[in-house]
Amino acid sequence: MAEKILVGKVTHYYPRISVAVVELQEKLAKGDKIEIEGKTTKLAQTVTSMQLNHVDIEVAQSGQVIGLKVEGRVREGDKIYKIVE
Repeated sequence: MAEKILVGKVTHYYPRISVAVVELQEKLAKGDKIEIEGKTTKLAQTVTSMQLNHVDIEVAQSGQVIGLKVEGRVREGDKIYKIVE
C-alpha cells in the first residue's frame, strides 16, 4: 500500500494560471506523485512544473517556497502529500 508523506501546505493560489504557492517541509521533485487535500479539496496529480523565484526547477528542498502547477482548484491551508509506492 502507498504511504503518504506530508511535504507542505498551500499558502496562496493563482486561479488564472493554476499555480499554488507551496511552503515545503520536505523535498519535492518533478515526477513525484502528490495528493492535495483540504476541507473541500481532493486532488491527485504528478508534479510536472515547479518554480523558485520564477525559474523552473527540477527539485525543491525543505524550507523553500515554490510555485507549483496544479490541475485543479486548491485553497490556502490545503496540505500536500507525496505518495510513496
